[in-house]
Amino acid sequence: MKSRGNITSRRSIAAVTGLALAWLVTPVTAVAQNAYITNQGAYPNFSNKVTVIDTTTNKVVATVDVGLAPAGVAVTPDGSKVYVANQAVNGTVSVIDTATNAVSATVAVGSNPVGVAVKPDGGKVYVANKGRHSTVSVIDTATDSVSTTIDIDGLTPMGVAVTPDGSKVYVANDVPNGTVSVIDTATNTVSATVAVGRHPVGVAVKPDGSKLYVANKGNGNVSVIDATNKVVATIGVGLAPFAVAVAPDGSKVYVTNLNNSVSVIDTATNAVSATISVGNGPLGVAFTPDGSKAYVANQFDHTVSVITTTSNTVVATIDVGTSPIAFGIFILPRFAGTRH
Repeated sequence: MKSRGNITSRRSIAAVTGLALAWLVTPVTAVAQNAYITNQGAYPNFSNKVTVIDTTTNKVVATVDVGLAPAGVAVTPDGSKVYVANQAVNGTVSVIDTATNAVSATVAVGSNPVGVAVKPDGGKVYVANKGRHSTVSVIDTATDSVSTTIDIDGLTPMGVAVTPDGSKVYVANDVPNGTVSVIDTATNTVSATVAVGRHPVGVAVKPDGSKLYVANKGNGNVSVIDATNKVVATIGVGLAPFAVAVAPDGSKVYVTNLNNSVSVIDTATNAVSATISVGNGPLGVAFTPDGSKAYVANQFDHTVSVITTTSNTVVATIDVGTSPIAFGIFILPRFAGTRH
């Protein structure tokens, strides 16, 4: 005869097991995989808009008012905030709360901020100020205030990229001679300067940290820098390349060219493997976290081209605001606040 204690114990185990199974099969709520497209406008009619695109549907789901002439943009690793560099008047960075798609803070930085990048741990944001003093502002994301200002050895700093381990920040200096400044994040000082092509603009790091890709607008090529800060390859692309993005698996690099194209670089061979026709005046480019799609902001026809990376073809064109730039990593991570 079974005891009442054994029956109760088995029922308790069954109940706990049922609850555990229910927890496991409950779908994890995913944050919409959004793209935040800065719309700069043109002098004297600067825009102050950021267009938000749901990359699942390729539909515009929101428009956010930020500062004047927004250009650089970066999403935090947890997907909770977006930092937008506003170039016009006094330099500011608008902080967008992605839960509400509203500006939660405005941070005063240096003059004419352009490039923005977030440290992988989400603690710091680096903003390149291309104005007369040529500095990088370091924003503490816990307080959304500037904690440090770093003097850069080059002029007109533009693109910014952080290594995956967070130890180095690369800053492309447009003039007078093309260079990349390397910042040691432990000391917030410039530890090296690397000569590259003329008018470097966009920069992007390979996911394993082994290579940096620099778009040289003046030469129509891309410089490849290794972890020892040496240029190991120079790759010819299209006319006046501006932005660069590395696929999440590190296998390819997309480079936007002024002649309405995107060059695809095979990172194994350092050669262009494909050229994709996009909209008029492509500037910013970013991949979705799974690498299946890339989004390209086209400045002159006010659109975003959506590329499927398996075939390197444009599968959608989305109307956005005036003169989109979207200079940086502008796509929200797929999941935020997931269960572990």
